[in-house]
Amino acid sequence: MKLSEDLQWRGFVNQTTYKDPSVLDGVPITFYLGVDPSADSMQVGNLAIVMMVRHFVQHGHKAILLVGGATGMIGDPDGKKQERDLLTLEQIDKNKKGIAAQYKQVLGDLPFELVDNYDWFKDIGYLDFLRDVGKHVPMRQMLGREFVQSRLSEDGAGISYAEFSYSLIQGYDFLHLHREKGASLQICGADQWGNSIAGVELIRRITGDEAHIWSAPLVINKTTGIKFGKTEGGAVWLDQTKTSPYDFYQFWLNVDDEGVEDYLKIYTMLDKEELDGVMAEFNGNRGGRAAQKKLAYEVTKIVHGEQTADEVVEVTARIFGKDEFADEDYKAIKHVFASTELTGDMPLFEALVTLGLAESNTEARRFVAEGAIAVNNVKINADKTHLDQSDFHEDIVVVRRGKNAVGVGRR
Repeated sequence: MKLSEDLQWRGFVNQTTYKDPSVLDGVPITFYLGVDPSADSMQVGNLAIVMMVRHFVQHGHKAILLVGGATGMIGDPDGKKQERDLLTLEQIDKNKKGIAAQYKQVLGDLPFELVDNYDWFKDIGYLDFLRDVGKHVPMRQMLGREFVQSRLSEDGAGISYAEFSYSLIQGYDFLHLHREKGASLQICGADQWGNSIAGVELIRRITGDEAHIWSAPLVINKTTGIKFGKTEGGAVWLDQTKTSPYDFYQFWLNVDDEGVEDYLKIYTMLDKEELDGVMAEFNGNRGGRAAQKKLAYEVTKIVHGEQTADEVVEVTARIFGKDEFADEDYKAIKHVFASTELTGDMPLFEALVTLGLAESNTEARRFVAEGAIAVNNVKINADKTHLDQSDFHEDIVVVRRGKNAVGVGRR
């Protein structure tokens, strides 16, 4: 399948400056994607765009991935109702390293160049920037941005000169990469269209060259109508210290039937024939959740590696099976689960609350009385009042409530 057709089929088309998208099927081009280091990890929303990068690269195009050390010092104000809190240089450096490592994990062996816009901004003088760049940007264009109008309205929180200038800084990134690296395309999410157009206009005004934008729509949960990747517990992160591999796998395993085909197209590398086969099996028996299982495994493999994905599948099957754990199970559980520190010889009811399996000691007592609690996959009764040292193996204990709620404690 040609790239333009593949992008259309997978749902990676929102807005583009190309009059004819089939130009992407021809001579290889250099493109870039930028991410600001506002956190030390990307979320599953960011992952969708990085997956789109994979398709561009696999079709022969050259990728430049930008981690915005300079833009991260200001923060993108688009979509924000009030001024951002500024990050320290130490925070930005830590965040840059985290995001760069995730780029490398998700793209695997595919070639790409990693750049940081702080490298070219750190030596630019303020007056030089105003003369060489600011002179070419019309105020009407900047004031016309929807978020600027909103922040300057009677009910708005106002906007600083720093945040107002953000799109100008990002626009210069495109100009710099166009001049120095030959980049002619910026890819982005739908929410970055305005900032990206600033770069296209800057390139046209200063160099007379043509540059383009390709934006992908934001992924929306069709069942809830909200941005995909948001849960009651917060965002779903790629960093396993923020979202454990088990929780990451479970997030995908529990996606809605309505959207699972779209998520398979966006977040996996399955081709049309493979995906159609998965969906045929799924639609033949939706209770078996074949599509969700395939999705969960494939995305976990991309983000955390094949070994971890296999461990999560095996651990999930064992935890919700009937067998007691073997030593190797505890080792795998330590790797794929987040754990909570418990004190030795801890009252069982208190442990259930600490692990988030009950909201109070009273509720915990009821769960135990109802036979809803299992320790290390062995259902317990009311005679057990404490977690003692013998319950810990490989320094952890696995406590389950009902069929799905699991907590891992460590000593």
